[in-house]
Amino acid sequence: MEDLLKVGVITTTHGVRGEVKVFPTTDDAERFLDIEYVLLDTGKELRRLNIQNVKFFKNLAILKFEGIDNINDIEMYKGCELWIPREEAQELGEDEYYVADLIGMDVLLENGEKFGVLRDVMETGANDVYIVDRVDGEEILLPAIHDCVLDVDVEKNTMTVHLMKGLV
Repeated sequence: MEDLLKVGVITTTHGVRGEVKVFPTTDDAERFLDIEYVLLDTGKELRRLNIQNVKFFKNLAILKFEGIDNINDIEMYKGCELWIPREEAQELGEDEYYVADLIGMDVLLENGEKFGVLRDVMETGANDVYIVDRVDGEEILLPAIHDCVLDVDVEKNTMTVHLMKGLV
């Protein structure tokens, strides 16, 4: 699903008219206001759902889909992921990357030696933190700051890092 980007996960239903609460996996939940449709991963297929209405509650988006007007029509999809085509995603600024492009990336030291593989990205507020599985089997947390992350090459699937004092 490299051509798709995950934008959320259905957590539960909301009311009896087919609305769902969605935990956004984008950095901006209000992004759902600009999305015309999502692709629901049912586990067997991707089902297109046109978004009819969007509301927000705390850190969740409440979505209403066209043609789904009953809790029974949507309840079975709790826990399912919502995706959009990459071409529908917001454009990124300089030094911004889609998390999907970072996960699985080879992490290299300044000398070109492989240090590990980026497993996940943690959003902390101030800056993201990259969770890297080192080649020796250990896990390390790297701050996503310019002093530490020297280069990201999405085409080559590599990230070059400088290990600041105290990280290892």
